[in-house]
Amino acid sequence: MRGALRRTAAARILIGASSRFLPLLTLAVIFVSIFGCSPGGGRQALHDKALHEIQSGDLASASKDVDRGFQLYAGRSEEWAWRFRILKAQILISQSNWEDALKLLNVAPLPQSLSSEDVAVRKLRIEGTAYRIGQDFENSEKKFIQAEKLATASHPSILSEVLNSRGALEFDQRAYSAAEATSLRALALARKGDNKLQEAGALMNLARIATRDGHFGEGIDRSQIALQLSRRFDYRSYEATCLGNLGWGYFQLGDFVNAAENFKQAAEASQRLGLTGYALYWQGNVAQAYEELNDYTSAEALLKTTVEDASKLGNKQTMTENLNSLVRLSLKTNHLDGAEKYNLEALQIEEAGLDHFGVLESQLLAGRLATLRKDFAQSEVRFRKVIQDPAAETFLKWEAETGLAEMYEGERLAPLAEQEYRKSIAAFELDRSTIDRDDLRISFLARGMASYDAYIDFLIRQRRPLDALKIAEQSRARTLEEGLASTTLATPVLPSNLHLREITQKLKASLLFYWIGQKNSYVWVITPAKTSCFKLPPASEIEPVVAAYRKVILQMHDTQDEGSAEGKKLFAMLIEPARKLIPPGSQVIVLPSESLYGLNFETLIVPDPQPHFWIEDVTLTTGSSLTLLAASASQLQAKDKSLFLVGDTKPPNPPFAPLPQAAEEMKQVKKYFSGAQTRILEGKSATPSAVLQSNPEQYSYLHFVTHGTASQTRPLESAVILSPEGDSYKLYARDIVQHRLNANLVTISACNGSGTRAYAGEGLVGLSWAFLRAGAHNVIGALWEVSDASTPQLMDAFYKELFQGKDTAAALRDAKLGLLHSSDPESVFKNPFYWAPFQLYAGS
Repeated sequence: MRGALRRTAAARILIGASSRFLPLLTLAVIFVSIFGCSPGGGRQALHDKALHEIQSGDLASASKDVDRGFQLYAGRSEEWAWRFRILKAQILISQSNWEDALKLLNVAPLPQSLSSEDVAVRKLRIEGTAYRIGQDFENSEKKFIQAEKLATASHPSILSEVLNSRGALEFDQRAYSAAEATSLRALALARKGDNKLQEAGALMNLARIATRDGHFGEGIDRSQIALQLSRRFDYRSYEATCLGNLGWGYFQLGDFVNAAENFKQAAEASQRLGLTGYALYWQGNVAQAYEELNDYTSAEALLKTTVEDASKLGNKQTMTENLNSLVRLSLKTNHLDGAEKYNLEALQIEEAGLDHFGVLESQLLAGRLATLRKDFAQSEVRFRKVIQDPAAETFLKWEAETGLAEMYEGERLAPLAEQEYRKSIAAFELDRSTIDRDDLRISFLARGMASYDAYIDFLIRQRRPLDALKIAEQSRARTLEEGLASTTLATPVLPSNLHLREITQKLKASLLFYWIGQKNSYVWVITPAKTSCFKLPPASEIEPVVAAYRKVILQMHDTQDEGSAEGKKLFAMLIEPARKLIPPGSQVIVLPSESLYGLNFETLIVPDPQPHFWIEDVTLTTGSSLTLLAASASQLQAKDKSLFLVGDTKPPNPPFAPLPQAAEEMKQVKKYFSGAQTRILEGKSATPSAVLQSNPEQYSYLHFVTHGTASQTRPLESAVILSPEGDSYKLYARDIVQHRLNANLVTISACNGSGTRAYAGEGLVGLSWAFLRAGAHNVIGALWEVSDASTPQLMDAFYKELFQGKDTAAALRDAKLGLLHSSDPESVFKNPFYWAPFQLYAGS
């Protein structure tokens, strides 16, 4: 095989913050900053030992040593008794017991003799932190003001810790400008004093502020630096918090896969360290990521468990956050009674003053429920409250605009409804426009898909299917199109200016444009004669069948095999409504959506007159967007036959074994370019730098015969595996997009060349996407592992057909049919596993 075998308002894990709505502590900052050096011999050694245990996350041992230290010095030294008492308060706070921490610190007044010492500063700071966690912001601020004043006057070396803690409070108070200024002061002081932990703490505060302001790249980068520092100094509790913070940053970007992974690591690390409250918080975040990934069963079970456990701990913030998530989940699954129940519970907690962080989200959800009850006056009050709050997260404002639109539609005020839908999408697009990195922008559309989905449903109900198609198109291949626009003089075609009939006539093809939505799905069939729209089942019905078929197709021998039922069901769902408009012999370009990006439509099973794969009826190409197809329809492709051929490399083994048939495939491909300009890189000379330095933009055909890898969590880290040069042997997708191409065709004869992860609107992102982004007009990539035995035969047949005058799509289809219709009844190459992985993607 050719491959290596929310919607959160704020995770609030600033230095002392955590949760989308939950102000946890960043434990390492709290622990590391408790004390500086003090004289004391054995007591100092015991104190330092306990502090080290806290920093390493061994709270059980730390608690024993702190208790022992307090007992030893309670009657002998007021100073050391207080130092150990403050350590104990830190441990209590880390165990989500801020009330007992306050009681411990106020069991007796601090002696007058210590009122100007560093102990006084630390006591005030810890009290401020405890009050902040308890959401008593007024008392928290008083303590931090006193601590800052005393530290400034007498103990400047610990001022950065006070400022970090105060910055966390200001963030919780939604005083974001003040929080940024305070955290920048803390950062400068930490760097001046070479205090790495306080530097990391300030970076975490600033990361959260940057993410909240929509500066996602800056937020992710600062969180990564803080994580590196925590690992460098082995501060495990802080490491857990950093992981959770990263999860929150990815969640805000719509990258729910990476969010779930980081949340899970944070939860597991916190649990191992005995940080029950923190583990519980991150557990709830995992559930919320599952919900966004449409794993509703896992999400519901975990959310209910989290609410129950938070109730036992008396953690009202975690309760309201996860109750709100249960409301959302209940609305998605049409369990309205459950949604009402959970929303009422959250509102009651907040109205009692026990939680300040989830109020706006609860109001938003109450507004949605009021709309469903047709209590439109109450609905509008709730939505306006969110929209008019200057400190509300922008995602809540998008949702509130969409909520108003649904409310107006319920009141049969269609013009006002459309106005609000447009506001929602405009607000989302404004935020998206500030993201300047492909790797972050790719995922962001997932945050706005609900608004697009609701608007499209509205337009369909208004009997405006063409307008709905234009809105759907507006969400497609945005990052791909923007990247191409940045490297070409061509002016992008706006969705409103698309001439659909002209596109189909120039391409001599019919188009199937899909939209897979939460409530309804649609397919627009665009032919030279007309455009028609058909309603399809919702995502909840389509996506499980797609997932099941992707598994069974790899084991199928023919259309009578077990598993063919899913293939027939998908044909009935996705093609049958449009079948009369797509007669046998048609050229078809499919523009997929959501899970359909990972489906080869050629393998769908036509039930009559005899069961057969759809490839036997039509010639298929996969498109990214109507805009790019419009560009390709008017693009003149180069007529020369220049070839850049790369393969038969010497990859590191393991994990990449040599490919026995690579040389044969290269030989077969090369013979079709006899006499043409040809550049061949093979063996040890086929290195990443050699490829990039060979001016690949000069060639009209690029062909790679090698291993390939697809990264699920970092798709632009997908790579073509080449020969080593030093420690480097990967040509990454992120490098490919930086080099302009003008190739008629790039063929990636490697495993998973199409990528393994689909992004909302963008499709599968991996090597194929990268070559399209670089400017290739067409790309052939694989949806799964490819066989080193069958691929040379397939590619030989493909190029033979291509240079006999057939277009790329027809040539690839005929090559596949050659394997499918093999005269050898024993040939395993008839199986879809061998002929179906390769898919043709149309570029611009």
